[in-house]
Amino acid sequence: MKNIPQHIVLFPDGNRRWSETNGISIKEGYLKGKDKFNDFLHWCKKSGVNVVTVFGFSSENWQRPQDQIDFLMHVFERYLGEGIESFNQEGVRVKIIGQKYKLSNSLKKVIEKVEEATRNNTAMHLNLAVSYGGRWDIVNAVKELMKSGINPEAITEEVFASYLSTAGLPEPDLIIRAGGEMRLSNFVLWQGAYSELYFSNKLWPDFNETDFNLVLEEFEARQRRYGK
Repeated sequence: MKNIPQHIVLFPDGNRRWSETNGISIKEGYLKGKDKFNDFLHWCKKSGVNVVTVFGFSSENWQRPQDQIDFLMHVFERYLGEGIESFNQEGVRVKIIGQKYKLSNSLKKVIEKVEEATRNNTAMHLNLAVSYGGRWDIVNAVKELMKSGINPEAITEEVFASYLSTAGLPEPDLIIRAGGEMRLSNFVLWQGAYSELYFSNKLWPDFNETDFNLVLEEFEARQRRYGK
């Protein structure tokens, strides 16, 4: 393919529904989703994708039952801590975006460790969004702009984007959402202004490489006019 998206945003949605459908625990469903995401990173790297941003836990997800929240935070902590060696082997730079101040001290320590250990990697950039919301990202950027004392007349779209959590990265070319839902759910609202959208009915644990290749084929066939 000649037209490969350089930045893909992923909603790995449907893990709980997949668990119910298959008669297993929600925890097992999330673990299956984690393993599938490792596969997804491999597909992306093999295809030439440079940046992956994945929706791990939203600012609204704090409203879920506490046991689910605790388990998900445990999964993130283990995934990041145990993945440092493989991230470095694959050349993946990891960054966590979101409201880090809401996270446990143990998770914050793991985040600091993995970000430092992978900061010089250049083969691929992985953004893991934890306690992230698109509106939060925009409001936070406004606050930082105000603190900087910048002249309002000097604020351009490019300047504003440099204060977002994804500063320095290309805007997403493609947003993939598994699980059958068709909405952005308060994710990368600014960054995804001109992203191509792809909604799959497959629940995330069932999403496979054939599905991924079909997404890339459709992306290549689309014409991106940017309002022209």
